[in-house]
Amino acid sequence: MRENYNTVLKEAQAEITEKKSSFIANVKNVKSEEEALEYIEVLKRKYWDARHNVYAYYIGEKIAVQKCSDDGEPSGTAGMPILEVLKKEQLEDVVVVVTRYFGGILLGTGGLVRAYSKSAKEGIIAAGIGKKVLCGNIKFRLDYSLLGKLNSLIAEKKYKTLEINYADIIDISVAVPVNRILEFSKQICELTSGELQVYEFDRNYYITEYL
Repeated sequence: MRENYNTVLKEAQAEITEKKSSFIANVKNVKSEEEALEYIEVLKRKYWDARHNVYAYYIGEKIAVQKCSDDGEPSGTAGMPILEVLKKEQLEDVVVVVTRYFGGILLGTGGLVRAYSKSAKEGIIAAGIGKKVLCGNIKFRLDYSLLGKLNSLIAEKKYKTLEINYADIIDISVAVPVNRILEFSKQICELTSGELQVYEFDRNYYITEYL
């Protein structure tokens, strides 16, 4: 599994106008090609009266799935420029659909490429770029007297607290990047003078803001 990769933070929309034509970009994080195709169909039904619903998606890991469609625009002027934007930003697990309402003025080949590229970029900006990091979900029990020190450690390292259950003692689970699990375990051991045992019970991807 990938330790990390770039994707979009949320589903978003952006609209630009070029020579009276409206270009509406919809952007979404997807987990599979099936999810991407479902999203494309939903938008085609929503914008059924539009001249074009152009799309591109890139779903990666070891063998990336990448596809695009010009949906009636001149070959290579719409879907491919959107796909190139995804590649340039190194975004994975993302689908972009750009809907065009024709304004009556032809843009020409170069104009179409620029318009679809710009629309895709604006949609991605609206969605925000984030980094998905593979984390181990680390679970352990903690005495109340150590909670302050633990919270300081988590805040300093910017880890994600997944769950806290307060009882006679505290049950807590924390998402820690896989390449820092050993370091975190040692820090917990030092914090508790070796009295605390931690264990990993699952692994998941979590999005963090890209800096």
